[in-house]
Amino acid sequence: MVLLSVLIERKIESLNRPFSYAYHGEKTVDVGYRVLINFNNSKIVGYVIKKEEINKTHDELEKDLGFKISEILDVIDEKPLLNEELMNLANTVANYYLAPLISVLQAMLPPSLKPSSSALKGPKIAYDQYVKVINEDETNLTAKQIVLLRSLKENEQTLKRDIKQAAVLNNLIKLGRVEVFQVEKRRLKMEQYEIEEPKELTLEQKEAIKNILATDKTVTLLEGVTGSGKTEVYLELIEHALNEGKSALMLVPEIALTPLMMERILRRFPSKVAIIHSELTPAEKYDEYRNILNGTSKLVVGTRSAIFAPLTNIGYIILDEEHVESYKQDNLPFYNAKDVAIIRANYHHAKVVLGSATPSLEVKARADKGNYNLVKLTKRVNEKELPKTIIVDISKAYNLTRESSIFSKTLINQLEGVLERKEQAILLINRRGFSGFVTCRSCGHLFKCPNCDIPYTYHKKDNILKCHNCGHLEFAPETCPECGSKYLSKRGFGTERIVDEVNRIFPTARVLRLDSDVSEVRNNIAKTLTKFANQEADILVGTQMIAKGHDFPNVTLAAIVLADIGLSIPSYRANEVTFQLITQAIGRSGRSDKEGTAIIQTYNPYHYAIQFAARQDYEGFYKKEIQFRKAQQYPPFTYLATIEISSKAEEKLEDVIRNVAVNLRNENMENVTVLGPIAPYIYQENGTYHRLILVKYKNSDKIKAYLANLLETFKVDNKLSIRININPYNF
Repeated sequence: MVLLSVLIERKIESLNRPFSYAYHGEKTVDVGYRVLINFNNSKIVGYVIKKEEINKTHDELEKDLGFKISEILDVIDEKPLLNEELMNLANTVANYYLAPLISVLQAMLPPSLKPSSSALKGPKIAYDQYVKVINEDETNLTAKQIVLLRSLKENEQTLKRDIKQAAVLNNLIKLGRVEVFQVEKRRLKMEQYEIEEPKELTLEQKEAIKNILATDKTVTLLEGVTGSGKTEVYLELIEHALNEGKSALMLVPEIALTPLMMERILRRFPSKVAIIHSELTPAEKYDEYRNILNGTSKLVVGTRSAIFAPLTNIGYIILDEEHVESYKQDNLPFYNAKDVAIIRANYHHAKVVLGSATPSLEVKARADKGNYNLVKLTKRVNEKELPKTIIVDISKAYNLTRESSIFSKTLINQLEGVLERKEQAILLINRRGFSGFVTCRSCGHLFKCPNCDIPYTYHKKDNILKCHNCGHLEFAPETCPECGSKYLSKRGFGTERIVDEVNRIFPTARVLRLDSDVSEVRNNIAKTLTKFANQEADILVGTQMIAKGHDFPNVTLAAIVLADIGLSIPSYRANEVTFQLITQAIGRSGRSDKEGTAIIQTYNPYHYAIQFAARQDYEGFYKKEIQFRKAQQYPPFTYLATIEISSKAEEKLEDVIRNVAVNLRNENMENVTVLGPIAPYIYQENGTYHRLILVKYKNSDKIKAYLANLLETFKVDNKLSIRININPYNF
């Protein structure tokens, strides 16, 4: 008999411990296997983290332990799901982020392999059937059989379904001339591109590669202006790793960037690539994971979750656009792919390359201190000047016309020029939908989501109100539910409204839209970007996903329709995010031999984030913003953690969160500041209320121990739930 320590699939803090189960069966079971168990009268999935051989009967074991031991119902896997490195990584991530270990394991594995009940219904291995000749003897064969046998001999293997003469084939199989065999199918169909030779590198690129290869530091910040050729540096480093027999991992922050990066990579490394991102089907994810696991794919390209790809002998881990917040997961476990990359690099003696034109302040500060290696690309590859940038103050009436309340005179004139010259433009507004909120003009009623109590966004195409937090939908009303008035006002604007405005002013212009609403349909991102790259549209309207990493040679105008949206975010990162987004958007213009122009429409033309972004002056912005961070003691001068407590009983929640804040302050820990409690922007969802405490700290040892103990304390109260977020991106 074996005694197993099993984590159950439910990722709640009160169940974040192993449970003991016995097994008497004949199947192999070990650490890293999933097992089917009975837990509280429910059949669920568990994950084995410890195995112990027991030389006792079941009754003797129960008598010694003093409690009953259930038997597992079945063993699901035939071998461990994770190797030693990844199992250690899961434990490290869980400990660092104070997250339930099962939540980390579920984040690491594809849907079909997760330790969860839903995985049992997921896709498994699919096979194609092939035939091949095993005996060329034509004696006693019919004419048809001889013809087919000779045809099959010309190919090493032939798909069985491609052979139309099924009866003839079956006879050849019975006669021992041909055999059928299976080959594992890859359900993700990769595009086939012509092989592309490496591009001629600039002197700066060559020096950058030489520096990264030579450094003894684990992490390198590759800081390069937009259009400076960072991607070509990545490709050279990947080739270096593959030539040494190592593997490489390339992360991009958005699904929108994956098709473009995949094309560049497939032109260089057509047969060695696997891809991991959320748009893949469960079957495709399963196949890609297995290709990596069995060593078929030595190079992985993907978004955040790809950091857990089961590669061995890693040479380089590259994170493009490292500053983007999507590298930080915003639900359990709250891991940051950058942190995980460094942990994995240390294990494999690999190097991490963080690339950006606008590095996050934390990464830049570590590079300036010498903790990270710093490499700069200061010039565009084609030696082109950065776009001419115009700031338009839309608070001034003279910058607008009766023609539009959204587009300034300058933007309309520039768009006219682009269309006349048969060039292309990108219009960025970092808000989707048609209107930001809907109110009643008569009584002032604001239409809000019943689940989250935040304003709905109006989507004109479907005539619906949508909550962008929980996804709740309802048809747009014709009258106010409070006073019955028909006078409803749709205020603010998003991508849908911008498309409407372009179509109204420029009716012959071909317009595409790209935002997360469009991307809800699988492959829409790739289709939209391909159309725009093929110049099947004149203007691309979108949110932040169009601002990063794209290279469209015919784009000569990039416009930020309203630059102030980011400045109003209640976050210490608001200025940084605004600067980065504007800088990246401007960089999409004038990337080939045509001159580029950029327009920033704003109500705050003298805000330093907008001024520095217009000049593409990262160093100037960094020096200014770092002073603010130091004065307010925000990262990189401190670390952050949030304590979020939730309950359906609001009064009890208020009492508990206040007591937690008071007790934490009374600890008087050195260099620890406690702010709050506060109600977050989304303070209730479906009748559950949320409250937050923000903790700033410089040394993690004592505060982490305190927070871990706090988690233990709350395990006993099932009417309260607690979550710790280490280094939250926004606060």
